[in-house]
Amino acid sequence: MGHFARLQLVARITYYVGWISLVCGGLVHVNIAKGLFLRMGLSQRNLLELAVVCFLICVASELRVIAGTEKAGPVAVTRQMAA
Repeated sequence: MGHFARLQLVARITYYVGWISLVCGGLVHVNIAKGLFLRMGLSQRNLLELAVVCFLICVASELRVIAGTEKAGPVAVTRQMAA
């Protein structure tokens, strides 16, 4: 697995974890499963902070992949002339 593939994997995972934590924060906000998250020690603010951090990591990973592929440039295909 290459460096860029790993960065894209990290970006995907943190993207989905960010959305899950936002949904859980919304559930806490509307008092659905609030007791469950409070027992785990996760307040609404903690869930929001987790979502923001995950989205920042996601964006940073994707930008790093984009910057790395632009530096590498397109791969030129060369053909050997048949003699």
